Amino acid sequence: MEGGAIVSKKVMVCVTQQKTCDRLIQYGNDILDDKQDELFIIHVAHYQFKFLGNSKEGEALEYLYEKALEYGAQLTVVRSNDVLETLIDLVEKYRITHIILGESGEAEESENIVHKLEERINSRVNVIEVPAVS
Repeated sequence: MEGGAIVSKKVMVCVTQQKTCDRLIQYGNDILDDKQDELFIIHVAHYQFKFLGNSKEGEALEYLYEKALEYGAQLTVVRSNDVLETLIDLVEKYRITHIILGESGEAEESENIVHKLEERINSRVNVIEVPAVS
């Protein structure tokens, strides 16, 4: 904080599948402090996978759009062969301060996207991994 300026939060919520994204978006929204803070809903789909893990792509996209409107968030949906690099690019582009992700299903740290992301951003951003609901 230079010169007493208040730094606003820029929270990026990374969503994968429709059924889990609402609680992640809510979590991201809950950590906002004031009107200056911004919420970004991000989905990066690998080219080899169905969009949003759902064969009904239009419905899935509409659902995310409605969630973005509901929470006053900016929605970004992109396809990429390198999900990790795309997330890192978006962190820099939007000057993200906090990243909200669902718990990774990968037990091996070398395959865990959350771990890889944390390594690459080197503590510049608060990474919050929200545990899966059982």
